[in-house]
Amino acid sequence: QVQLVESGGGLVQAGGSLRLSCAASGSIVSINAMGWYRQAPGKQRELVAVVTAGGNTNYADSMKGRFTISRYNAKNTVYLQMNSLKPEDTAVYYCHADRIATINPLMYEYDIWGQGTQVTVSS
Repeated sequence: QVQLVESGGGLVQAGGSLRLSCAASGSIVSINAMGWYRQAPGKQRELVAVVTAGGNTNYADSMKGRFTISRYNAKNTVYLQMNSLKPEDTAVYYCHADRIATINPLMYEYDIWGQGTQVTVSS
């Protein structure tokens, strides 16, 4: 069974920066797309950014120019660099993988979520 574990959340002032990390563990052969989502109180979970296995990226409009997603495939890790943070960025940030190939057993696992990490931006 694979797991995703996020780290790097915390409390920052408006205009500050944070870098989130997410590491996948298990008998992993490959991971397709990895991404970050967030959910604020009273709101639906929304896409922040996604990066494919080939390195192509996609961002939500409100994050373009401020956030950068990247991945280090050799360590099955994805990062989210967040700059110019705003109070409205306050949310629980979740790591996600859409498909992970494993061995022993040889299989695919789909739609894997981490437990989330809290990001709070004060004004």
